[in-house]
Amino acid sequence: MRRSFLLAAATIAGIGSAQAQDLRPLCPDRPGLDTPACTVDQGHFIVESGLVDWSLDRSSAQRIDSWTFGDLLIRYGATPDMEVQLGWTALGAVRTRDRASGAMTHASGTGDLTLAMRRNFSHPDGSGLAVAVMPYATLPVGGATIGAGDWGAGLIVPLSYSLSDRLGLSLTPEVDAAVDGDRRGRHLAYGSAVGLSAALTSALSSAFELQAVRDQDPAGHATQALASLSFAWQPRRNLQLDLGAVAGLNSDSPDVELYMGIAQRF
Repeated sequence: MRRSFLLAAATIAGIGSAQAQDLRPLCPDRPGLDTPACTVDQGHFIVESGLVDWSLDRSSAQRIDSWTFGDLLIRYGATPDMEVQLGWTALGAVRTRDRASGAMTHASGTGDLTLAMRRNFSHPDGSGLAVAVMPYATLPVGGATIGAGDWGAGLIVPLSYSLSDRLGLSLTPEVDAAVDGDRRGRHLAYGSAVGLSAALTSALSSAFELQAVRDQDPAGHATQALASLSFAWQPRRNLQLDLGAVAGLNSDSPDVELYMGIAQRF
């Protein structure tokens, strides 16, 4: 009996070890501006969280400091090449200071809910030439501080190409039905991010990215241009820590953004 039990336990342990070995390389959505084309292993979760994110937007009239905490994304591998996603921001805070009078206002609240599906058509592990489509929708469950006020939707088309074992290119065009600035109705927004990623060591990687987004809000059209530098460290097979910085390249963009976060596969 004891021998049979030990044999069964060893068999289960061997199966578990084999399944762990069969997992793809960890491929979180964060950090950076691009969206990866890879999908989560079937039957597994990746939970990602922006621990803290700060951005600064200055104009001649005011300074706006924005923070988000607990920016949560849950991804589940539904099939070998498709995943579903649920995203939500637990807390956002905004401080606005009038540059002329020095008066300040503060506001905080929760964010909207995002639902998405990513279907990969080539190399779901992100190797070689990886191609995917990702429709999404946002539901207006958040407050007035960081919530949009109405539903939105869009389509993202992540693409990536491995130049070598250490270098990769990424491209993320998207088109959105973005919520109007007055929080009622939608308008067209479109753009793309492009990036170059590099594996600095077996555990540390970095990415430099550029993004341009044209927003045709009825209240005023604008084009944001951003540059991003991010680093990701994977001390274990299923864990990643990251940090990054984003700089605005024109007057329509926030001046700077700094963030850090974590991703864990289960």
